[in-house]
Amino acid sequence: MGHHIAISIAGQSSERERLTNTHPLAEISRSPLVRSLYIHVPFCFHKCHYCDFYSIVDSRDRQGAFTQRLIQELAALAPLAGPLETVFVGGGTPTLLQTVHWRTLLEALETQFDLSKIRAPEGEFTVECNPETANPELFDVLRDGGVNRLSIGAQSFHPGHLKTLERWHEPENVAKAIALARSAGIERQSLDLIFAIPGQSLQDLDVDLVTALGLGVTHLSCYNLTYESNTPMTKRLSRGEFEPANEDLEVDMQQRVIDRCAAAGLDRYEISNFASPGRECAHNLVYWRQGQWLAAGPSASGHVAGWRWKNSPRLGDYLESARLPPAVDVEPPDQARALSERLMTGL
Repeated sequence: MGHHIAISIAGQSSERERLTNTHPLAEISRSPLVRSLYIHVPFCFHKCHYCDFYSIVDSRDRQGAFTQRLIQELAALAPLAGPLETVFVGGGTPTLLQTVHWRTLLEALETQFDLSKIRAPEGEFTVECNPETANPELFDVLRDGGVNRLSIGAQSFHPGHLKTLERWHEPENVAKAIALARSAGIERQSLDLIFAIPGQSLQDLDVDLVTALGLGVTHLSCYNLTYESNTPMTKRLSRGEFEPANEDLEVDMQQRVIDRCAAAGLDRYEISNFASPGRECAHNLVYWRQGQWLAAGPSASGHVAGWRWKNSPRLGDYLESARLPPAVDVEPPDQARALSERLMTGL
């Protein structure tokens, strides 16, 4: 799951590769107050074959320890934060975190950060959701904690294509999750779809788009399947278990997504994201506009005062650390890189 990004096109260097015990935020003597926060929850009940985000199937019941460690990290980050305007919780499957831990985490966020703007009409607090984990008690707790937007991983409504992706949910549960969110008062829902799945036809994609848009969502994230290194999907491809989508078909699919969304009143405001006017993902736009955001949780990427980094992508390292965790892929401020990134994302 997930569509959070950490934009970087800097060249390879030893600085990017090394693990540092000094968190880059410790290098910043004076930072403007940051108004966005990304939190990574790594737990999944199954690793989807295409996913290259850091996630684990935890057999050791570490959710409680993770929550307490996350709260410690958030306390260390809080002095750098102004009134938060966007919060995004990705994963993994954040809604796999037990409701009791969500309640503890949300209470800590309320205590440690100024969420007055989050709770204002223009504020945005997104949590990624797997349809199978949707339940009224959890959604009530999320709503009370300020969550006003869910990003629901549908990927496809075709059982065969879900099986190809190793997505473990029933297609009908997507609509049920949306209905539960609306009943709980979580006003905004976004759906994720994937196209160019092996064996998927243009007609199959049409059905997915019509079904998704028919649910009345005001935001759709629609990604073409990419074969990331070291994922089971890529290994299956290399073994010849299936053929990737034909390139011409993939182009036709991309155009069909654009046309269907436009007809439904969803504007393409970013490469893979479509929204009704005023319903764009504000947190996503922070990334694309080279804004600043704090990052918490294992593998979470942050950007503050020109520094870019990623927290160590290992839950064990994260739980054993104190305050700010070890960071990898550290990039100090670089004007040339910043200009390159602005040009890339501007285009």
